[in-house]
Amino acid sequence: MKKFNPNKNIIITLVIVIIVVTVLSVTAAQRANEGKPNFFQSIVNDSVSFVDRTISAPVKWVQNGVDSVHHLFTTYSENERLKEKIDSYDEIAQKNKNMQKEIDALKSELDLSQTLTSYERVTANVITRSPDSWQDLLVVDKGSNDGIEVNMAVMAQKGLVGRVIEVNATSSKVELLTSSNVSSNHFPVRVSSGNGESFGLLKNYDEKLQALVVTQLTGDSEIKEGDVVQTSGLGGNSPADLQIGTVIKTKPDSYGLDREVYVKPYADMYDLPVVTIIKRLVEE
Repeated sequence: MKKFNPNKNIIITLVIVIIVVTVLSVTAAQRANEGKPNFFQSIVNDSVSFVDRTISAPVKWVQNGVDSVHHLFTTYSENERLKEKIDSYDEIAQKNKNMQKEIDALKSELDLSQTLTSYERVTANVITRSPDSWQDLLVVDKGSNDGIEVNMAVMAQKGLVGRVIEVNATSSKVELLTSSNVSSNHFPVRVSSGNGESFGLLKNYDEKLQALVVTQLTGDSEIKEGDVVQTSGLGGNSPADLQIGTVIKTKPDSYGLDREVYVKPYADMYDLPVVTIIKRLVEE
């Protein structure tokens, strides 16, 4: 077995260091003089560059794929948020529309109340209106606890719409002027024209014309389009001078013995969220 000689290893290491330093010095000198690397350095540089491109290409491809997927999920999330905002915007817009409609209805009732200062009145919300009796009945949230009684007149917006026919403690049932009930307690009315007044009964409703029909007229006054129709107060079941509507046409009845007057109501009978119940005249 040979004995390990550390001096020999030291000499070999020094020789290698000297060779490396010499090569680096010569390379640096050549680059300074010629401005380009030598042949061996070019081979090394090209090899390193090729290896770098070979390794970095799939890495960049994977990175681009990850970025694309990330952008896709980000775009999807943003689209979902935008859809939610659009849905909430439609909901808010509809709520605003409904609130504006309610405000307009309350304003109409307020204007009506200001014209009915001679009457005691109660404002009520419509809580039920059955589809199978849409033209006939509705239920309001005021009853005997609020002083409501049967046969009280009911108004909405600018005109008469019906009469109370049933009263409970906290609710009441209203029969509309558009009711087809032939046994209804009809309103006595007054038609004011330029040459006098005529009196009659508000009895029917023409669905095609969406007009109330006044019959059994008394007097010979000429009735024209635009004449105002109000309650007459005759019979004692309703106050006088409640606005109903205006005349749109007149014609002889089916027997030719009487006139029928068609009245366009002031109130929209198909849109009644709020009504005003007329209790009685103040002086009464």
